Amino acid sequence: MAGQPKGSGYTLEDQVGHLLRRAHQRATQIFLETFDAAGLTPTQWAALAKLAEVGSASQNALGRLTAMDPATVQGVIRRLESRGLTTREPDPDDRRRTRLRLSDQGVVLVRQLTGIGLAVSDKTLAPLDDAERVRFLALLKRLA
Repeated sequence: MAGQPKGSGYTLEDQVGHLLRRAHQRATQIFLETFDAAGLTPTQWAALAKLAEVGSASQNALGRLTAMDPATVQGVIRRLESRGLTTREPDPDDRRRTRLRLSDQGVVLVRQLTGIGLAVSDKTLAPLDDAERVRFLALLKRLA
């Protein structure tokens, strides 16, 4: 018989990678359903939320802060700029670099959507009680 022999101790549904992937799929689906009207992807929202938090950042720094590789963050920023949600400004510390900032329209959008972002987290964590949520998030942060 092909595959793992019975009694090998390996059950896919018990493996951390499989469980994390399933949880990620659930969280992404909830995000997409909730943010549908805004027309934002999870990575676009991450960039907007982080810029709202830090004020401005170089594209490379934003990629590091949001755990996006350079190609992904470049595409995200290009789409956000085309929608008028972000702007570029010269970096006062390095003339070769620009810094990204939310446009006025981006600031308004983030203010409108922050509560929705919190609702996504709440809905994603709904199967857990308050103490489990705190513990789960603390454990995820240790793994990240």
